[in-house]
Amino acid sequence: QVQLVESGGGSVQTGGSLRLSCTASGYTYSANCMGWFRQAPGKEREGVATIYTGGGRTYYADSVKGRFTISKDNAADTLVLQMNSLKPADTAMYYCAAVYVRTPYRCHLDTDFDYWGQGTQVTVSS
Repeated sequence: QVQLVESGGGSVQTGGSLRLSCTASGYTYSANCMGWFRQAPGKEREGVATIYTGGGRTYYADSVKGRFTISKDNAADTLVLQMNSLKPADTAMYYCAAVYVRTPYRCHLDTDFDYWGQGTQVTVSS
C-alpha cells in the first residue's frame, strides 16, 4: 500500500503561481509512476502530468504544456507540480496518484493508477 497526501493548493489570481506537493509513504518502492490529475465541478477527471520516477520521463496534457512542471524528489518521496501562468480554467481539485509499471512507456496520462490522494483545491480567479 502507498499513502499519498497532497498540499499546496489555494486561491490565486490569473497569471499567478502555485506549487503542489504530494508526500508518499508506505511501500513507495512499488510506485514508480506518479501523476497529477484534476477534476472541476461537473467535469470528468483529466490527467495533468505524469512522471516515471525511475528515469524522469514525463507527459503533460496539452492544456498545461509550458506552464506546469512535474518533478520528483526521490530522497524525500515527494512529488511536486509547479504551476505557473495560472488561468481560471485551471480551477479544480487536484489529485496525486501512483502506480507500479513494468516499463517507463507504460507511465502516461492514460495509465490506470492504483493509489490516490484526497486532493487539494486550486482556485484561479480572473
